[in-house]
Amino acid sequence: MNKQALIEKVNEALGGTKASAEKAVDTLIESIIDTLKKGGEVSIAGLGIFSTKERAARTARNPRTGDTVQVPAMRVPKFRAAKALKDSVK
Repeated sequence: MNKQALIEKVNEALGGTKASAEKAVDTLIESIIDTLKKGGEVSIAGLGIFSTKERAARTARNPRTGDTVQVPAMRVPKFRAAKALKDSVK
């Protein structure tokens, strides 16, 4: 499922126009991204928790040239699935 398919599902459930469904999906995604940028976490019952974690600086190797490269520390997104989601996928 991609974003367009998700918009169509929301439109079927809510009715109205496709533009309003697209705005609802975009608002949800933007809200999650904004919260993660601020260092917060988003918990959606039955789905899971979106959060960020710090990845330490490390030394990596360029597979093409074999040279070592320093990768700086960074914050990366993380998702932990809820038990209900895990159970429904089994």
